[in-house]
Order: sequence, then C-alpha cells, then structure tokens
Amino acid sequence: DDIFTSELRAAGMLRQGTQQSFAVLLPVKSVGVMGDGRTYEEVIVLRSVTTEDFMTADWARLPYDLLAQVSRRIVNEVKGVNRVTYDITSKPPGTIEWE
Repeated sequence: DDIFTSELRAAGMLRQGTQQSFAVLLPVKSVGVMGDGRTYEEVIVLRSVTTEDFMTADWARLPYDLLAQVSRRIVNEVKGVNRVTYDITSKPPGTIEWE
C-alpha cells in the first residue's frame, strides 16, 4: 500500500485523480523469473477507483508509466512478490473493496 500511495501522491493523483486506492496481497502464488532463476512467489493486485458517491465506481485510468513504476518498485522492494496486476473492474458488477 505504501509504495502505491506514495507514487500516486508524487504524481498528484492520490486525491485528485482517485477517490480510493489500495494494494491487495492475493492468496495465490505465481511463477516468474528473477535474475537467472524461476520463482514461485506472491501476487499483488492494485485497485484504484473514481466515484462521486461510492454507490457506483469506475476504475481509475492511471497512466501506464505510473503503473509501471509502481510495479517495478513492488517487485524490487517487496520480498516474496514477483507479479503485480491492476484491477479494472467497475462497481457494479464488482465492489470497491476486496474480501
């Protein structure tokens, strides 16, 4: 969460471009490659939405460069994580939070 929110803040999008943003650690592992070897590590999902009333919400269209920077930092700075995804589900059909 800290990496995601700090990068959003640095880009001026923490409150201006989004109403709620967070990271979720999934209870699944993913195969990846780090250095010269295969890894089997955790997955982080990023979620950021825009909304006026929280009854409905749309996924925030964050710049690709920002998402790439967040992904790089998470994979390089968070031990045990080798994959980062971005949730583009609106509400409805999804909810804002993950359970």
